Amino acid sequence: MAGMGEMPMRPARPGPPMQHRGPPPMARLRPEPIDREKTCPLLLRVFTRVAGHHQNEEFAVRGKEPKDEVQIYTWKDATLRELTDLVKEVALPARKRNARLSFAFVYPDKNGRFVVRQVGSTFAFGHGRGDDAKTLAELGFQIGDYLSVAIM
Repeated sequence: MAGMGEMPMRPARPGPPMQHRGPPPMARLRPEPIDREKTCPLLLRVFTRVAGHHQNEEFAVRGKEPKDEVQIYTWKDATLRELTDLVKEVALPARKRNARLSFAFVYPDKNGRFVVRQVGSTFAFGHGRGDDAKTLAELGFQIGDYLSVAIM
């Protein structure tokens, strides 16, 4: 075509760096609600301690677990707020206005050694703050795990 020169090529816009695209991460499904009238509760062995969690070595020998144990019958849909309120009934330091409770699951690894894995925290009087609404099931609790509660 007469009078039409070739148009110069524009440089390509820099885009985001190429990333490996695999399948999308699985959305964590909220477990089905448990009918507490029809479902038998589980026994949760709770070990409380002021100023920090128990060490994994303290659980190494069956029958010689730490002495500050509280046994609670509950369900896997129990929230950390529910557990906080139960711990406050038996542990005086947890009743302090500014107390913070840190929760950890204690369970044996594939080699049989116990692991203490922190899973959340709440405040003694801070309804709606922290991890109050998280349930045992959402946090990956399995029946037979212990619960370590550090009161700070």
